[in-house]
Amino acid sequence: MTILILGIILFLATHMIRILAPGFRRAMVQKLGENGWKGVHGLASILALVVLIYGWRQAPVVDLWFPPKGMAHLSVTLMLFAMICLVAGMLPAGHIATKAKHPMVLSVKIWALAHLLSNGDLASVLLFGSFLAWGVIARISLKRRQRAGEVTLRPFVSAKWDLAAVAVGLLVWALFIWKLHALLIGVAPLPM
Repeated sequence: MTILILGIILFLATHMIRILAPGFRRAMVQKLGENGWKGVHGLASILALVVLIYGWRQAPVVDLWFPPKGMAHLSVTLMLFAMICLVAGMLPAGHIATKAKHPMVLSVKIWALAHLLSNGDLASVLLFGSFLAWGVIARISLKRRQRAGEVTLRPFVSAKWDLAAVAVGLLVWALFIWKLHALLIGVAPLPM
């Protein structure tokens, strides 16, 4: 469990630098350049993710509660919306991205909530609870930074990007249900 907790701390710390230490990020960008900082930050994020996944796979199963049977189906349904928001955050802004304001952060919050609903073991509560808390903190920080003029929302481009977000999000969601979740995570999202 210690390695999982370390992985969570490392991964979330790398993603809270703007919130916890904005001066550090600015100094690193000045020192390394924007692309250099992105490279270092990306490498640190991947390393933290590897530690997190290793810790997840090694964590003992300590059941805290047993979710009702229907929660798995609710979680899978919520994950469709998480995937659509994730894809919308990567494309030029359509209605989904402009209404969500920060669709990737929203995607993480939906993902974490969906997994908390259907997993009652300690490792899941630590992992998904931490990511949900991060999502809430990140959204509050983004709202404050937007008011201060540090962050500008992406302007609406075209509704065609909404169609693309739904189509790609649906495809990725279906692939995860079909095989990818079991292949990558080791657990099928729905018993088949």
